[in-house]
Amino acid sequence: MSSNGTAPAYRRLSVDERRTQLLVHALGLFAHRPPDEVSLDDVAASAGVSRPLVYRYFPGGKQQLYEVALRSAADQLKQCFAEPCAGPLTTRLSRALDRYLLFVDEHDAGFKALLQGGSVVETSRTNAIVDEVRRHAAEEIYAHLNPAYGPSGPGPRLRMAVRTWIAAVEAASLIWLDEGKQPALEELRDRLVQQFVAVLVTTAAGDPDVARLTRKALHVEKRDGPVGQLARSVLPVVEGAAHLLSPGGHPRT
Repeated sequence: MSSNGTAPAYRRLSVDERRTQLLVHALGLFAHRPPDEVSLDDVAASAGVSRPLVYRYFPGGKQQLYEVALRSAADQLKQCFAEPCAGPLTTRLSRALDRYLLFVDEHDAGFKALLQGGSVVETSRTNAIVDEVRRHAAEEIYAHLNPAYGPSGPGPRLRMAVRTWIAAVEAASLIWLDEGKQPALEELRDRLVQQFVAVLVTTAAGDPDVARLTRKALHVEKRDGPVGQLARSVLPVVEGAAHLLSPGGHPRT
């Protein structure tokens, strides 16, 4: 009842509003439960509507609802990598990973089911949506490394390095979920940033173009940033390998 004793006026939702409402509830369910365990009845109950109403807006049933929900989640994931091309590369990468890992944390079961596959609602269309996120992430990273590649774009070595790292981020995210979300997100993020730097430097050793852009990127890094921390932690580990730098060298005893 309102303050004047009358019942509040009922407002019928528009088609777009009702569809959005159902999608929000579906996303909430898919985020924390594998798709196979979510039914249309669950979505209807969560939204406080009838099952026929869900079918009215999603006549393709659960498959259509899942694909639309997945598309919405994919759009959110792609936004995680949107970052201005300014400042140290690792700072930009850290901010993107913060958003990505927060999404993983908030959509744990859904993210796990999405990447591990095996769902009865998995199709070539759903797989294509997931691959689209990977491609978008790679393109964003290419842009941060060098905004002007020319007509041919980044070379094959750099493309392989970036795509390999993206696969490593996905794998690390799944392992993090399996390990009860340990270590802390900040530690996981820093490890992934340092891993990217290591992959980039390794690739640069065999590709002059990658070496050029890597030197440019490292030049603006800060001593107390991820690259400085990585260098200081790696040097003590490899100091016994100085003999590898000169012909006929011998390891120190």
